[in-house]
Amino acid sequence: MKLIQILTASAILLASACAWAQPAAPLQSIPVLNVPKYLGRWYEIAKFPNRFQKKCASDTSADYSLQPDGSLRVLNQCRQQNGAMEQAIGAARQIGAASSARLEVRFAPAWLSFLPFVWGDYWVVDLDDAYELAAVSEPRREYLWILSRTPTVDAARYAALLERLGTMGLDVGKLEKTVVHKP
Repeated sequence: MKLIQILTASAILLASACAWAQPAAPLQSIPVLNVPKYLGRWYEIAKFPNRFQKKCASDTSADYSLQPDGSLRVLNQCRQQNGAMEQAIGAARQIGAASSARLEVRFAPAWLSFLPFVWGDYWVVDLDDAYELAAVSEPRREYLWILSRTPTVDAARYAALLERLGTMGLDVGKLEKTVVHKP
């Protein structure tokens, strides 16, 4: 009798573990991105910690502008611990149709553009209708940025966004809020 109970409990635990360990569905970008409307300044509200922003202590933003060849210029900047502003200039290109929300970015020199590994995925996975609050990630869900047109976001809007991102399989518990200094 005890053996049956142990086997039943083991089967239930195994089934639960397998169900819990199921990989999330592939991450999807939003269906359509109006690039001209997306251009301009975005303030970082939160991010998954990453190696290339280690020196950033506060006031992180990204400026997107259209280049004559149709690509985008990306200017990322942040304030370092010592107060100095750090900048990184890169390029972005859409993958697929002109309305695709899947882009690739690179911060390596232009002469290395032919190398596939200098390009990183930049997928807009959530964006409000007014183009004021966005979330950007990539297929492996290793990176996530929450961006806003303003340096701060209403708490209710932020919470609703986190809930949507959680349903996409993004671990919102890893998010680190960006410090903003008042001018």
